[in-house]
Amino acid sequence: AGGGRLIDRIRKWYYNAAGFNKLGLMRDDTLHEDDDVKEALKRLPEHLYNARVFRIKRALDLSLKHQVLPKDQWVKYEEDHPYLEPYLKEVIRERREREAWNRK
Repeated sequence: AGGGRLIDRIRKWYYNAAGFNKLGLMRDDTLHEDDDVKEALKRLPEHLYNARVFRIKRALDLSLKHQVLPKDQWVKYEEDHPYLEPYLKEVIRERREREAWNRK
């Protein structure tokens, strides 16, 4: 049980050290937009997509100004949920099925 807590502390430390949360970004906002991610983004419900666009635009603005959000507005490790993950998993599964079908 102690090892799990240590790993969780390391994850939280790394999460904060990465710095994207200080700009108001979530982990999924920082994914490289390859073809799979682009397709997953098309499938996001409008409110999730709009929230992502807002966070990214705000982060770009802050970055250009060499600023970060006030600490009380940083995305906390516990609040960062993988909103894109279910859509991305579906896209990858479909692509793999197509690839397998095309190999037949």
